[in-house]
Amino acid sequence: MRKSNKRSSHPIDKHVGTKLKARRNLIGMSQDELAQEVDLTYQQIQKYESGTNRIGASRLFEFSKILQVAVGYFFEGLENASKKGFADTKQAEFEGPEQDVMNKRETYNLVRAYYNIQDPKLRQQILEMAKAMAKSGS
Repeated sequence: MRKSNKRSSHPIDKHVGTKLKARRNLIGMSQDELAQEVDLTYQQIQKYESGTNRIGASRLFEFSKILQVAVGYFFEGLENASKKGFADTKQAEFEGPEQDVMNKRETYNLVRAYYNIQDPKLRQQILEMAKAMAKSGS
């Protein structure tokens, strides 16, 4: 039997890539801007974010400095990840953050807009209004 040359991304690489994308989006940085900071192409950033390419330790350290997070940020959430079929595949299949509402562009845009409101009282009023609307199902 011949082994396939196609290798799939490891779930942890996907998780780290998703966290990279989440943080980049949250601070409003484009793939191209991040790529320029580390002297790469935006295509390489896409591959990192999708988990297609594994991020090395030195590159991950660079990203943490640029995105102003601790290196551990990229691994947050793995400690509670479920493992499926680990013994069979020799690779953990973690439920990644891809489906998490906190990783959606709409969420990033909302958070950025919210914190761009300078008046803390107005921000609080907006928060209370959103909570009330969510509670009423509107």
